[in-house]
Amino acid sequence: MTTLLLHLADFNERRWADGYAAALPGHKVVTRADQYDPAEVDYIFIWKPKADAFDGLTNLKAILSLGAGVDAVLRHPNLPANVPVVRFMDRSLTQQMCDYILSGVLAHHRLDTRFARDKAAKRWSQLYPAPAWNTTVGVMGLGMIGSEAIRLLGAIGFKTRGWARSKKEIEGTPTFAGPEEFDAFLAETDILVNVLPLTPETHGILNYDTVSKLRRGGLDGYGPALINCGRGGHQREADLIKALTDGTLGSASLDVFETEPLPQESPLWELDNVLFTPHIAGASTEKTGVAFFSHVILDHEAGKPLPNVVDRSRGY
Repeated sequence: MTTLLLHLADFNERRWADGYAAALPGHKVVTRADQYDPAEVDYIFIWKPKADAFDGLTNLKAILSLGAGVDAVLRHPNLPANVPVVRFMDRSLTQQMCDYILSGVLAHHRLDTRFARDKAAKRWSQLYPAPAWNTTVGVMGLGMIGSEAIRLLGAIGFKTRGWARSKKEIEGTPTFAGPEEFDAFLAETDILVNVLPLTPETHGILNYDTVSKLRRGGLDGYGPALINCGRGGHQREADLIKALTDGTLGSASLDVFETEPLPQESPLWELDNVLFTPHIAGASTEKTGVAFFSHVILDHEAGKPLPNVVDRSRGY
């Protein structure tokens, strides 16, 4: 009998277990140590693995990660060396992330934080934002989410460009690759969107030096802007606070933070040019997560290859 272990910090494991039990008849779904012999576990479904997450799991066939980002899994000190890690990625998550990106791009393009300041000051000051084709959105990370965001942004009139670690081709969009082309990518970008995976190379990439290289004078003189819905480790918050205060950045949308929940003493709470959300840009639900990974397990048991296997050397 195939055994699936659920190890889900911050989630109701019982509800997920019930969902998997219904989707995987004939399989054993467990959540507590007294329910199973660790050596019998074939798959572990995890989120934010604790120190003992992999103890005794000597016969794992795959590690199934609820998150699209797997940095917390890959840095676990006891991660089994030769077990494939499968990350979650489906249409629902991609659409949610693109919804967040499009709403942020439109908010910054339409100068929402500028008009919010006017409202707070009871100041009637008319300014008509330029059409979308005057604004260039640069997307960092050209996987499923980044590529779809570029397609959707182009469809509503924005100019787009993309940057990734290695060269990617996207029809109708200039793309850049590697550190040698990073500055050229930034130089013509008005709104910078980050959906990169978090790796040692991308840690802290959203810093003062990076945002200072964005195009000046765009967004009717109120730009540039930053949208980070990647990982909190991508940003150096002290640098962003400085940039948002001294005008290097006109505004930002931040969904992820170096420390979560964001500490009460963080100056980000007080900045009126930051659109703030508590890491909710995209997430799997029990319905979508169970549907995706139950198919992964059934297909794998039938001899089919695992999808979305992480390349540990690249970090995604």
